[in-house]
Amino acid sequence: MIARTALVAAGAGLIAAAPALAQGLPAITLTQGAGGTSYSLSLQILVLMTALTVLPSLVLGMSAFTRIIIVLSILRQALGTQQTPPNQVLIALALFLTFFVMQPTLTTLYAEALSPFLDGQLAAEPALERGGAVMKEFLIANTRSNDLLMFTDLSGAGPYAEPKDVPFSTLLPAFMTSELKTAFQIGFLLFLPFLVIDMVIASILMALGMMMLSPMLVSLPFKLLLFVLVDGWALTVGSLAATYGGG
Repeated sequence: MIARTALVAAGAGLIAAAPALAQGLPAITLTQGAGGTSYSLSLQILVLMTALTVLPSLVLGMSAFTRIIIVLSILRQALGTQQTPPNQVLIALALFLTFFVMQPTLTTLYAEALSPFLDGQLAAEPALERGGAVMKEFLIANTRSNDLLMFTDLSGAGPYAEPKDVPFSTLLPAFMTSELKTAFQIGFLLFLPFLVIDMVIASILMALGMMMLSPMLVSLPFKLLLFVLVDGWALTVGSLAATYGGG
């Protein structure tokens, strides 16, 4: 349900922007032959296809995906395992962890905005307002106040009386900047122990006169052993999920 909620919520904003979509206004009509056979492409389908192209940007910019994938990439680089795990595995792990982190927000979005809209109990504009308020609550809870104030000053439209008054045009870049900063801070902390192992191994090899032997090659088994002994994947994934208090 969560994946369906994310997909339909992305299309809801674009569907609401077009008038009279409920009647299925034909965008393309083709008449063939004397019988007048017509083929029409509903405008809803065009809007849905457009929403599918925008969905990746929404997932990157309005969810926990950015922080998670950056931290996992830095962790792989710190381990020195080249392309192991491969990019497909890291992206899949980041997506599933993103859905896990965003589950409370998406559940609330579905219950308060999307479900009433699909059942015909709520018009498009009020549904968008409710959904926007739910997403703003998550974004603001995970955005640094300094970044939000910086973009508010740059836009020249603030200050705002309440957090819900902050427009998405100001909130989204502030959220992305905050996510990048937090991801690099976590990545720095993950990189330190592996850097210490590399330095120790390099010092030992230099003391033994093994100048031609790559320290990275020798330290790799020790880094993998340390990572496995401390259950590194569980610690990393659990810590990433715990950093989101607004989910």
